[in-house]
Amino acid sequence: MQLNGSEIIAECLLEQGVDTVFGYPGGAVLNIYDALYKYSDKITHILSSHEQGAAHAADGYARTTGKCGVVIATSGPGATNLVTGIATAFMDSIPMVAITGNVSNDLLARDSFQEVDITGITLPITKHNFIVKNVKDLADVIRKAFRIAMSGRKGPVLIDIPKDVTGAVCEYTPEQPRLIENPLGSEPSDFEAAAKAIAQAKRPMIYMGGGIVSADAEQELLAFAEKIDCPVATSIMGLGGFPSSHRLFIGTIGMHGGYETGKATDNCDLIIAAGARFSDRVAGDREKFGKNATIIQLDIDRAEINKNVFVDYSLVGDLKDTLRCLTDAVESTKHEEWNAQVSEWAKRSSVTETPASEDYAHPYHIIETVNSILSDDDIVVTDVGQHQMWVSQKYRFEKPRRWCTSGGLGTMGYGMGAAIGAAVANPGKKVVLFTGDGSFHMNLNELATVCSYKLPIVVIVLNNKVLGMVRQWQKLFYGHRFSQTDPHRKTDFAAVAEAFGVKGMKIHNDSDAEAVLKEALSQELPVVIDCSISPDENVLPMIPPGKTVDDMITEME
Repeated sequence: MQLNGSEIIAECLLEQGVDTVFGYPGGAVLNIYDALYKYSDKITHILSSHEQGAAHAADGYARTTGKCGVVIATSGPGATNLVTGIATAFMDSIPMVAITGNVSNDLLARDSFQEVDITGITLPITKHNFIVKNVKDLADVIRKAFRIAMSGRKGPVLIDIPKDVTGAVCEYTPEQPRLIENPLGSEPSDFEAAAKAIAQAKRPMIYMGGGIVSADAEQELLAFAEKIDCPVATSIMGLGGFPSSHRLFIGTIGMHGGYETGKATDNCDLIIAAGARFSDRVAGDREKFGKNATIIQLDIDRAEINKNVFVDYSLVGDLKDTLRCLTDAVESTKHEEWNAQVSEWAKRSSVTETPASEDYAHPYHIIETVNSILSDDDIVVTDVGQHQMWVSQKYRFEKPRRWCTSGGLGTMGYGMGAAIGAAVANPGKKVVLFTGDGSFHMNLNELATVCSYKLPIVVIVLNNKVLGMVRQWQKLFYGHRFSQTDPHRKTDFAAVAEAFGVKGMKIHNDSDAEAVLKEALSQELPVVIDCSISPDENVLPMIPPGKTVDDMITEME
């Protein structure tokens, strides 16, 4: 059949199972938006307030469903506004297809109005990107983009399409999506060697990351951990990939992880890293990380093997298949003495919580109260900063894809867009965004989107009126010289919410918390809660950058 380029885009999106896209219109994508008007009964478009919010929404949609998120933006500033969202997805291996318009072919490379080389700009932060200069190539490029985004180590792909291509007509032939396969990259002998190392271990530890969630391999990990009776620590990205209530779960690992995970890392004789990349926020001093341990690394991306920490054994492939094969290869065993030791370390944590105050609520109390009200199926999103770390420490995630946060890039301003994407993708589930006043000032414009679509998102602003995490580093490492981290802003977030048409509420101290949170979470409408916390609350414990558990800070001077 004869279709124009924009209709081909819509048909290809339907081929790939896409029913929702996020974006913002503009001159270079007018043809695409005209097609979306015609296809509005099949493809829902969510209009953001800013293209960065749309990119983060596509990210949140992908994280909570496992599907590929789709975002659309116009040329020039529309395209460049996607860059932070694309980079966020790239660092956390989130599948996304970004479709940008560009000026017509005859205007390319002429510094035309709203022209930018977005493929050049995004080359380092995409798995691949394309510029489609001929409409005959368009359908194949779109199909290839989705395969690339969803295969292997997942990630974002960008397709840049000049405006004349979106209006040109050619023959379109429908196709069924190809089955994505990720064959094992390891031999049976590799599994035998890893199984032998596991059998010899007396003090093993599993360090899991976001790859477990990406691969939907949580059941395989659970079966493996139980078979070898091994404690499980997680990176921030891995939260939800192993149930927090399980007897083998020992919490988050790394800079703001627990004392027990740090001690277990230092004293174990075997580390099994599954879908984790030994980032600087986990490994710290890489020369001393797991210094007494044999290390086995499981990853779908061969480039991650030995990239940050040299390992003794590696198994490459999709984690579902890899863990199944490894579980079959190992014998059942018990490590009762080792597990008891790890549990004892957990009891010895010396971090003292600050006492309750009439002037402020305590962030732990707010987080734990929300945790007690929500179900295990509800979704928690964070921005980046102290609140993000407090949630990772205290919220108990039992299931995967219930947690959205920017791990690798650490993007302040991520949360509102991601919460919108999560809410659109998961009707009937509660979505709670924990944010800080610093992050919320970066993205509160998306309250307009939340209100327009009546998304029942509850935004909890842990408001200490400072840039808390940076200020904490200034306390510890810069002699309390608080350069530009106390901005003296007077924003009344509850009043701002009301101005956007969103219900605004306040929590002044712990005694307010339960009643306000229960009221907010019982309503099927968006709410912003301005929650006063002390500017002197800190995220502890903390291992200084490049250090080990021996340097752990458990109290501030």
